[in-house]
Amino acid sequence: MENVTLALSEAYALSREVLCKNGFSAEHADAIARNVTAGERDGCASHGLWRLLGIVDTLRKGKVSADARPVITDQAPAIVKADAGGAFSLVAYEQALPLLICKAKTCGIAALAINRCVHFSALFADIEPLTDAGLVGYACTPSHAWVAPAGGTRPLFGTNPIAFGWPRKDKPPYIFDMATSAAARGEIQLHLRAGKPIPEGWGIDSEGQPSTDPQAVLDGAMLTFGGHKGSAFAAMVELLAGPLIGDMTSAESLAWDDGAGGLPYGGELILALDPERFLGAEAHVHLDRAETLFASMQAQGARLPGERRFISRQTCQDAGVTIPRSLYEEISALL
Repeated sequence: MENVTLALSEAYALSREVLCKNGFSAEHADAIARNVTAGERDGCASHGLWRLLGIVDTLRKGKVSADARPVITDQAPAIVKADAGGAFSLVAYEQALPLLICKAKTCGIAALAINRCVHFSALFADIEPLTDAGLVGYACTPSHAWVAPAGGTRPLFGTNPIAFGWPRKDKPPYIFDMATSAAARGEIQLHLRAGKPIPEGWGIDSEGQPSTDPQAVLDGAMLTFGGHKGSAFAAMVELLAGPLIGDMTSAESLAWDDGAGGLPYGGELILALDPERFLGAEAHVHLDRAETLFASMQAQGARLPGERRFISRQTCQDAGVTIPRSLYEEISALL
């Protein structure tokens, strides 16, 4: 397949131009363009430039606001709320982040609830600013009801990603970002675009039978990772980032979409914990113990989550990003 290589500045400029010409405000276009460019740079193609197609499609279907200004509320000593007003989550998060960090460093732990947002981005992008500030972070969000619970055959849960981050001195943070489904939905869609079968265990068809046909699984149901264990995690995300913060479950989000095919609408919960407030003067001692754990993992040949992402980031700073020409042409056609 013929490819196109873009410098990071070119990828960002193309993304921003596409978004602005399709009606997004400069503020939202900038945040989204930075996000999808960073996803591509970090080797996360399922959350990279390809996402522009779904982002613009969601706007054209009237399922996201192009210019809503978030409302940030100081809800409680350790709680921040951000009403995204039906826009993508990124601007709301960026504007609420300073208050979240301040509260975490004051109280030792703080939470941010983002409500009425449309979500498409990888959660590691929400965790990394917390680890950069020396905080431990956790984030989760429901999506649309695409995933069957363990033992079931019909979609009920979303892909319901969770992410966790641990700060490290003079080293990239320890961050994992994973769907509670066996794979991200974007990965299945990319397999469909490439005409490739998906691995066994990712999903079932509309009759409840295992399938490696990406279209059959998209029409049927995805599966959780680890059977009943992943199913329990998925239900936890539904509760934490749904009823707990007064927002939608994945089934409610899909019903709200009403067949339009837009990106998921609902809420996101982000937690920030400050090791300095938990541990005081002994913080460095216990953070060093964490480094012993990481070193012991690597000594056995284990790869720390995120390692490939940071390697890709370093490489792409100079080499740029490479995408299929067919995708480049689809994105350019949005202009």
